[in-house]
Amino acid sequence: MKVTVSAKTIGKLAKLLRTGVSILLTAIFWGLLSFGLVTPARADAPAVHQEVIYQEKAAHSPDGIGRFYMGREIAQVMGYQGAGWLERPWRDREEGSEQVVEALDLKPRDTVADIGAGTGYFSFRISPLVPQGRVLAVDVQPEMIEILNGLKQEKAITNVEPVQATPTDPNLPPQSVDIALMVDAYHEFDYPREVMTGIVRALKPGGRVVLVEYRGENPFIPIKGLHKMTQKQVREEMRAVGLAWRETKNFLPQQHFMVFERES
Repeated sequence: MKVTVSAKTIGKLAKLLRTGVSILLTAIFWGLLSFGLVTPARADAPAVHQEVIYQEKAAHSPDGIGRFYMGREIAQVMGYQGAGWLERPWRDREEGSEQVVEALDLKPRDTVADIGAGTGYFSFRISPLVPQGRVLAVDVQPEMIEILNGLKQEKAITNVEPVQATPTDPNLPPQSVDIALMVDAYHEFDYPREVMTGIVRALKPGGRVVLVEYRGENPFIPIKGLHKMTQKQVREEMRAVGLAWRETKNFLPQQHFMVFERES
């Protein structure tokens, strides 16, 4: 019997995030997920987007959605029920989150799109570094947008703007973004070609796309295979939407920090 976690629990979840109970919440969520008692939320796109660039396969990994893009199966998304995991107290020590923000080399007037923002873990850390700019916290799940709005109000932050995306469109204005950041999110996009096309369209001249993904080349990194990506795969998928690889920084313990720009 599967349990569907109601959106009515989001208010309680936000309160838990403001206390020290996130560790317990995380353990409960991953326990339920591992036994199949919680089904991660997915937003389904219209059938019109199921083009020849995607393959649908009935036989697929239990960690994937059965849709393949450029030879890669798309991973299941972590639903809003796992919000506590995104806010785990040890995340910075484990992933080097502060180093990620520092490596973005932000300018005070930059507009940053945090794609797959979730609870705004990175959005709210970037916010003080762009005091004359703004952070567009983009997410496809309405429940995450609700959490973002609640935390924005609680923190009294004015330059973080939650943006409701769709599975095929990040809903960003053309030429509005200096940096598009995706941390452990891209591999879960239901329709990566369409979303990345929207992101490329939103880049200002000279704008950058930064992807942080667990290193798929390393089998010893304790993350499920579909939630890791190799540099080769990422570079091929970015090239398909007109992005050129500029550099990969390997300062993180488990992830690639990959920088792309629009090809001239």
